[in-house]
Amino acid sequence: MDIKTLCVHGNTRNDDRTGAVSFPIYQSATFAHPGVGESTGYDYTRVQNPTREHLEKIMAVLEGGTDALAFASGMAAIACLAELFCPGDHIIASDDLYGDSVRYFNSISVKNGLLFDFVDTSDMALIEKCLRPETKAVFIETPTNPMMQVTDIPKVSDLTRKNNILFIVDNTFLTPYFQRPLELGADITVHSGTKYLGGHNDTLAGFLVTNRDDISEKLRNIYKTVGTCLSPFDSWLIIRGVKTLAVRMERHQDTAMKLARWLCGHEKVKKVYYTGLPDHPGYAVSARQATGFGAMISFETADRETARRVLEGVKLIQYAESLGGVESLITYPVLQTHADIPAEQRAAKGIDETLLRLSVGLEAFEDLRDDLAAALEESK
Repeated sequence: MDIKTLCVHGNTRNDDRTGAVSFPIYQSATFAHPGVGESTGYDYTRVQNPTREHLEKIMAVLEGGTDALAFASGMAAIACLAELFCPGDHIIASDDLYGDSVRYFNSISVKNGLLFDFVDTSDMALIEKCLRPETKAVFIETPTNPMMQVTDIPKVSDLTRKNNILFIVDNTFLTPYFQRPLELGADITVHSGTKYLGGHNDTLAGFLVTNRDDISEKLRNIYKTVGTCLSPFDSWLIIRGVKTLAVRMERHQDTAMKLARWLCGHEKVKKVYYTGLPDHPGYAVSARQATGFGAMISFETADRETARRVLEGVKLIQYAESLGGVESLITYPVLQTHADIPAEQRAAKGIDETLLRLSVGLEAFEDLRDDLAAALEESK
């Protein structure tokens, strides 16, 4: 079945009780038992809820996995993921991760005894160099946030399988509509469902999806114990959002490509980072392992003053954190998403006071272009 259809009918089961086309919100914390030692399949919403289960089955189908777990946020998903590991375990991670992922690893996982090496995972030699007997996983984003580095998923998969370690891919930027890491050899995919999956900047959610029963069993045990599950109402909002994922991603990408090309020709823009541009270092890998390039653009302005005037000058585009919604958002990584990263590490990656990150929404290209043009003009 085509993924466009799967977005609408990913879990083909309607509500068996009523036949409702829009799956109901089962807003109940607990469920009655039919008799002693009997269950309807639902006992307590922390363990499972019909609305959340419906969403999880949709996500498993979209990612080509056997199980999906829905969390209260993307960071809640990462927190649960980290509990798979024990003190002394070593993880190799992309050195350009979302700032809160880095903060979690450095401030909480390290405290709990985990060890990390952050490297440019687009360079296979650097990953191999970091391997050691205690290495238990490779964790990547591709494209990365915010510098849009691309990692070759099948190549990393070959390496992790040879070394019997887990391979985890944060697939938030491209979603399963454009990229399916499990089918390329990953063991677990991570999502901030707050972003494109929800698509409307109105709810928080996170996901872990796997195609391995042994991992699913471990994660389910952690999940019900820690209690970081997604609520029934928020599950319903994500179900609704996913139904339009295909049309939104196509429109997001179409406009992003036009904006990236336009930004490349602007005198106040020094560099544009968008994987859909043929001169992007990861363009060929992206074209090979994904069916689209997404709608995230980072760009360097001429100087600090230009960046700040753009942030204060845009009228249609909103200066706000997050991404993936119908509204276009512009972010200042140095003060927002990556503020907790040490300054020298930010600078080494090019995350400085000239860098802006743009999440392209569903507005008309011409309106977004004119909004940016006016803001850039004010900076002259």
